[in-house]
Amino acid sequence: MQSELIVDVQSSEISIALLEDSRLVSLQKETRNLAYAVGDIYLAKVKKLMPGLNAAFVNVGYDKDAFLHYLDLGSQFSSYSEFLEKALDKQQRPLPQVSKMTLLPDIDKHGTITDRLKQGQELMVQIVKEPISSKGPRLTTEISLTGRYMVLMPFSDKVSISQKIKSPEEKVRLRQLIKSILPKHFGVIVRTSAEGKRVAELNHEMKTLVKYWEDAVAKARTATAPALIFEEESRTVGVLRDIFSPNFESIHVNDREVYEQIRNYVSLIAPEKADIVKLYEGEQPIFDHFGITRQIKSSFGKTVSFKSGAYIIIEHTEALHVVDVNSGNRTKASADQESNALEVNLRAADEIARQLRLRDMGGIIVIDFIDMAKAEHRQALYDHMREIMANDRARHNILPLSKFGLMQITRQRVRPALDIETYETCPSCYGKGVVRPSLLFTDTLKEKLHYLIDDLQVTDFIMYVHPFVDAYIKKGLLSVYRRWRMELGRKFKILPDQSLAYLEYKVIDRDRNEIDLKEEKDIDSSATKNKRKAKNRNQPEEKPATSSES
Repeated sequence: MQSELIVDVQSSEISIALLEDSRLVSLQKETRNLAYAVGDIYLAKVKKLMPGLNAAFVNVGYDKDAFLHYLDLGSQFSSYSEFLEKALDKQQRPLPQVSKMTLLPDIDKHGTITDRLKQGQELMVQIVKEPISSKGPRLTTEISLTGRYMVLMPFSDKVSISQKIKSPEEKVRLRQLIKSILPKHFGVIVRTSAEGKRVAELNHEMKTLVKYWEDAVAKARTATAPALIFEEESRTVGVLRDIFSPNFESIHVNDREVYEQIRNYVSLIAPEKADIVKLYEGEQPIFDHFGITRQIKSSFGKTVSFKSGAYIIIEHTEALHVVDVNSGNRTKASADQESNALEVNLRAADEIARQLRLRDMGGIIVIDFIDMAKAEHRQALYDHMREIMANDRARHNILPLSKFGLMQITRQRVRPALDIETYETCPSCYGKGVVRPSLLFTDTLKEKLHYLIDDLQVTDFIMYVHPFVDAYIKKGLLSVYRRWRMELGRKFKILPDQSLAYLEYKVIDRDRNEIDLKEEKDIDSSATKNKRKAKNRNQPEEKPATSSES
């Protein structure tokens, strides 16, 4: 299987699409300058203790207080608390070191939050869940620093090996190797990507992660809570760190700064693969160029078709996601109903597994498969779903079909589910149902071009329109587009963009910043109205037409 990563960098957000054999399997959107990303470490202050929940609300600077449960304090909270008290004491020099302290006994699993925390206390906390809906971030004081080959955890002495590493000899080798280079009182989870790596590579990453921890502690001493003291790598590099494999064929980025970040990271972890990172400089939107926009439109709707007319319906609620499987017009595809139901259900399972990854759906998922009478068919469907979900990196649990034909899946939810609206609101009437004649849309575009060139003095820009509109204005030898360029100058371009609605357009300047024309439109229209009123006041009043004149 060949994998490609396509990164679309816009002024307001970054979209990251993962393709496997040219098929979209994962899409993440990150608002630029987004705060509270998973993995970020803050110096925070306890705002309120909630004994009834055995938890505390903590101020990390978000509009909603973050949630810290007693079980998220970690078993080594006593050692952590003693270390942090010394680290935040500005009178103590130098900074305390984890490797030189004595670890205290683990805290009681059944203890209470009031025994460990007090209001106003300062803590180093890490985001484990981004804000979802009306909830604030979820926190832990069990700090972990993630690298390509390992996860480093202060105040621990455990070395764990990924279960996906099957070779007993390799597990023994990695365990012995890690113990020989691991600083005292640091624990490690060895990731799957560490399999077969040399000691020099692992030692280099371990020193880097220890340096991250020391820098965060040093920053906490001088910071005033709430404050960000360690920021995870950009979402793009974070995604790449988690999914990068030798099967990656190419990584395409349409922004030079992000391109440099990714190239530097790939050069660090896999120098022989540095050339697969490519800067996309085409004028066509990068998602259109790689066929991603069309896949997004077809994959994120309420109804998703997958094979020979069969389809699934996906509904989202606050507590769970519901998926209904329908055979559509496949009723005559097989000789009997049972075989047809099994075939549709197996293909639906493939699509549902893809949708879970694609939309990053978490929590409880209930799937209503087509009823099957035979127990061996129900078992075959359950085994197939477990097999195809094995590639899903999120923690999940799958239950066999119930007597009502329902399959229940729980899947780890760290970020809000990605919900993209595929139906387009008319950009001309905004749902009112009445629009100007679409034939006059070219007049609107010409007015905007005049406004950009004559009033704003912008000449070097690209106007994106719907592909149908682009085809219309460029048809013929002496096309509308050609006449506009001859009249207004040849520096601007008009190009198609599949993400736009039929009568929608957008303008990008040469620095790839979008020019907002909505306000200008309102100013334009009000100015035109004022001119028309003034003109009418200066003209003599016309007599009403008689019936004969009519």
